[in-house]
Amino acid sequence: MSAATVATHPSSAPHGSAVPTATDPALVRRAVKAAALGNAMEWFDFGVYSYIAVTLGKVFFPSGNPTAQLLSTFGAFAAAFLVRPLGGAVFGPLGDRVGRQKVLAFTMIMMAAGTFAIGLIPSYATIGVWAPVLLLAARLLQGFSTGGEYAGAATFIAEYAPDKRRGFLGSWLEFGTLAGYVGGAGLVTLMTALLSDGDLTSWGWRLPFLIAGPMGIIGLYLRTRLEETPAFAAEMEKAESARPRVPLREMVTGQWRALLLCVGLVLVFNVTDYMLLSYMPSYLTSELKYDTTHGLLVVLGVMVLMMVVQPFAGALTDRVGRRPVIAAGCAGFLLLSVPALLLIRQGGLPAIALGMGALGLLLVCFTASMPAALPALFPTRVRYGSLSIGFNVSVSLFGGTTPLVVTALIGATGDVMMPAYYMMAAAVVGGVAVWFMTESAGRPLPGSAPAVEGVERVERQE
Repeated sequence: MSAATVATHPSSAPHGSAVPTATDPALVRRAVKAAALGNAMEWFDFGVYSYIAVTLGKVFFPSGNPTAQLLSTFGAFAAAFLVRPLGGAVFGPLGDRVGRQKVLAFTMIMMAAGTFAIGLIPSYATIGVWAPVLLLAARLLQGFSTGGEYAGAATFIAEYAPDKRRGFLGSWLEFGTLAGYVGGAGLVTLMTALLSDGDLTSWGWRLPFLIAGPMGIIGLYLRTRLEETPAFAAEMEKAESARPRVPLREMVTGQWRALLLCVGLVLVFNVTDYMLLSYMPSYLTSELKYDTTHGLLVVLGVMVLMMVVQPFAGALTDRVGRRPVIAAGCAGFLLLSVPALLLIRQGGLPAIALGMGALGLLLVCFTASMPAALPALFPTRVRYGSLSIGFNVSVSLFGGTTPLVVTALIGATGDVMMPAYYMMAAAVVGGVAVWFMTESAGRPLPGSAPAVEGVERVERQE
């Protein structure tokens, strides 16, 4: 019997008649750590790239126009998201066929390699146009690998977690995201404070990307020590050890309603996420002419606040449900985006901190809920694949393009309130998705037996 489970006897009968699956708490903690570390590494890179965007523009896209440099840098940032659906279409179905653990180990290797490679690319002054070409190639490799990362990590945790603690345990995945951002932002802030502009442009910008090598080795070690999830093992057992083959078309057309809900939920989640954590540092610097170091410190403080609140908010979703928490976040962004941005635009540190803090706490409504809510939209046999497709299509079209689109909209309209309007529009879409989604808190995942924690609880139920 696998160390991951004490009893895994799923049934196609109603959940009440299925024998519960008992999870090993120690193994669940290891699974959460391994998944969260991969997410932390992914967002460490994205955080560094966003916070050091102005410097990267000077290194790879020399121009006399700072706005053009910033747009070019964010263009390379957005390019990685264009190939994410392709990565999701490859890694997602593969995860449903060969297993979640194997695919997540492979995506870890690719993510680390892509990030590490950026730190080795010569500047435009050294090799000319090949510098931005190589940067784009590395970003595309990152985007392809991350196409299978978030959906796989969320699926991995959700399928290990007991039904009544899935929100709390899933929230640690986004805790890893925030930790990666804090690590990236903290390092960039430290370098900005300690290094001259010349040193930062000539060699200092490389250091954060080179850190990805050791981080990738640690993450790969953790992931290769894990067993397959109980839900996937049970699916294999039902198929009499044959690897399930699900056509890509069935993952889309067969799950069209769940995919639409997934796209809507991910849209509001990622537009607000990228707006606050990726775009606002550049907004404070380029639009408000705010001191770079102080702007980074404000955002860093907001992320630390979010990290503190994150596990408690995840536990709250287990008690009151995912839908009320997500709905509260949508309503908050719809009503408070304009007031929060007006506070930020006042320019004083207290006003900026208050406005950014309000947006950060609203964002926690999504970061604490989505890792548990999204996997529950799909049955086990197509969960990794369908979630990868829906998640990455939405992120590519709406999330990762947020910095580029908002920068372009401000340039075209001259309206510096555009970030607030963009978040409000996303909140409307998210609200519609919440209205139609089914509550999943405390319930078994579709296609799986009830999951409980510990041997004793299974014995009592049997």
